[in-house]
Amino acid sequence: MSRLAAICCAAYVFAAQTAIAEGDRGALWQVVRTCVTIHALTGAAFPCLEVNISEGEERGYVILRAPIGKPDTILSPTRRILGVEDPLLSTLEAPNYFENAWNARRFLSDANHKPVAHDDVAVAVNSRFWRSEDQLHIHIGCLSRESRETLQAIAPELSENKWSRIREAIHGLNFWGRLVAQETLSGVNPFRLAAEGLNNEPESRAQLTIIVAGTQLAHGRRGFVLLASHANPHNDPFRPSRQFSVQDFFDFSCAL
Repeated sequence: MSRLAAICCAAYVFAAQTAIAEGDRGALWQVVRTCVTIHALTGAAFPCLEVNISEGEERGYVILRAPIGKPDTILSPTRRILGVEDPLLSTLEAPNYFENAWNARRFLSDANHKPVAHDDVAVAVNSRFWRSEDQLHIHIGCLSRESRETLQAIAPELSENKWSRIREAIHGLNFWGRLVAQETLSGVNPFRLAAEGLNNEPESRAQLTIIVAGTQLAHGRRGFVLLASHANPHNDPFRPSRQFSVQDFFDFSCAL
């Protein structure tokens, strides 16, 4: 069985690299299915970092690092979900993928191989217009110095009860923001909060870009800054002059 798994892994590496090199927007889904298959055969997560199907594949997820390019850690569901526009994500029955992604920060470490602090981490998802894959994936990484300083500056101006427009663009994109005043994302669904707060029309959810970053609140409390953009690059006069990605918020080396 281990020999079969090794053959599957080799086939995965070749197929994934070929698909990514050819710009195949279904490459990530191939990786997810490979990890689930090998996990079923051997119990191992490889080539992913983690396969969690404890509640079944319909509610499961994998954690993996991109085989090519930046050392980007991501979460992707084990069910087929194209992206942020899927109506399931805003329902009460949806798995809490953002909480799962936040908990996966344990796979991050700084230059000294130590765990990364709460307010140095963010998890984020691109809109349909900015993503490169048509399978939902949440980026998990360390904030860049610039991003961390920006979030620390705007956090005192944000409310825990409503979205507020951020006065200046961040990495070229206009955002709305709000706070979450708790140490975990248990019971918090950023997909639903962003959809309800910005635009809950089904055809508009595809335009949502969402970032959730750890921060220090007043009196030493831990919490989160939620950022959401509803930009459409095809009709937004304030769109970035270049291709935007939530990866712009990150320093994947965790050098900070």
